[in-house]
Amino acid sequence: MKKTLVLSAALMTLVGFASFAEERTLIDFTRLSADIAVYPQDYDGEKTNNQNKRTVMNYATAAGASFSAEQKDLMKSSLALAEWEVVLNSSARNVSSLAQSQVKAAPVSSNSKQPFAGSEVMGVRVVFPTGAYNANAKIVPPFQIPAYEPYSQADDNGDRQPAAKGEGESTGPKWLFESDDPSNKDEPAYGLVKNVGTLKKVAVTTMGMNFPHALYVLLGDTDNVTRRYFMGYLGFDGWKTLEWNNPEYISEVRTREIRVYPIYPRGEPFVKFEGFQICRDAAHVGDDFIGYFKDVKIIFDKANLTSERDIADEDLWGIIGRKESARQALEMSRFGNKQVNRYVERQKMATEENFTSSLAEDGASNAQSNGGQAADAK
Repeated sequence: MKKTLVLSAALMTLVGFASFAEERTLIDFTRLSADIAVYPQDYDGEKTNNQNKRTVMNYATAAGASFSAEQKDLMKSSLALAEWEVVLNSSARNVSSLAQSQVKAAPVSSNSKQPFAGSEVMGVRVVFPTGAYNANAKIVPPFQIPAYEPYSQADDNGDRQPAAKGEGESTGPKWLFESDDPSNKDEPAYGLVKNVGTLKKVAVTTMGMNFPHALYVLLGDTDNVTRRYFMGYLGFDGWKTLEWNNPEYISEVRTREIRVYPIYPRGEPFVKFEGFQICRDAAHVGDDFIGYFKDVKIIFDKANLTSERDIADEDLWGIIGRKESARQALEMSRFGNKQVNRYVERQKMATEENFTSSLAEDGASNAQSNGGQAADAK
């Protein structure tokens, strides 16, 4: 009898530990290179890729009836690296900083010894004020990553195609910003990981440039709460993995507070990437900050040990589907309204670089341009 109890206790302990320490790549910036060209129909220049096919979204659903079908076809955005934004706090915000702070795709040399040699990582430039006061900047995606956007493929024009029957089932992605293969821990997601319980660790692969600034990772969850995780300082040179370790994580099962939640219709808790935050202390040097980021990884407890059940609860009741549809519509509305306003502002921007001259080009009485500038300088 005692032997049976000991074996049972050991088995329960092993089962408990087996559900711990799931590792996943939350977002890999080398997967976000621009690989399709989405341009206005009247664009007469050389087309270059400007959107990421895997993550492209059409926000025309939030546009009003005043836009033509051709205009709505152009209202697309994606997680392409050049589309990410730098949001400065009030202490750092001025005309020069707003104009020069930006995100670019940074090619890694093919001669690099890193596994991602030849790929593009995220390159960030932030222009901090030189005055002695605190300032910070957030590097955020062009839209809030939707947690409930169903998976579908996009064509080379950025238009989502209806999902084929069975697509997204079994080992394939169910949601657009999930991993292409959720069963593979090394296969990166595009900013979204489902079935996440307690976070144990967060890691960032970044290239330091000896800046003394602090780095935070911003993660959102099922309850629409954004949490900030301090990764460390960037005062080093070269590639490095910075880690946040949960100080309140309890590895011993017997000392954990056991909480039991209803399996249905709560659904799967998730974590999604909401950006980086770089903080510059008043005592440190200001002006330009340059940084590079390759990926963000997480180690976590599974929220649910298994999703296989004898009865298809959702097919029977449809509760999660209705909740997720409503949340998806809200996310799309928020994302779409901002993008539509930017589209309108882009259409209103001046495109002319120079004045149309009122003089004859070969007029003998025209003043020399250098002389005119010199006269103005006096």
